[in-house]
Amino acid sequence: MSAQTLVKEALELMSAKRLGLACVVDDDGKLIGLFTDGDLRRLLLKSQKPISALFADDIITHARTEFISVDRNMDIEEALKLLQDREIFDLPVLDENGRLEGVIHLHPALKELLVK
Repeated sequence: MSAQTLVKEALELMSAKRLGLACVVDDDGKLIGLFTDGDLRRLLLKSQKPISALFADDIITHARTEFISVDRNMDIEEALKLLQDREIFDLPVLDENGRLEGVIHLHPALKELLVK
């Protein structure tokens, strides 16, 4: 989604797609931020703004702009170790130019490893 996507729209999309993560990209497809359902919980707890006002904010206002990412050459075992070590559920996969190619999510990655 774009940096100008409203928080409300991002949450609706995350809910519809059953995702706990929204990736924010610029016009070139480069990843510039991440917003998770955990970020939303923390935001709601610390914010002095009414929820309706938060929903009208651009997503990039509350997205994390420092994040861990991997490239497509990382094997599944390495990715799972990184997820475990950092205690996170999702790893964005970027190309050599920083463009988003996909996301490795903990549960499907574990399932893939168990099938091997």
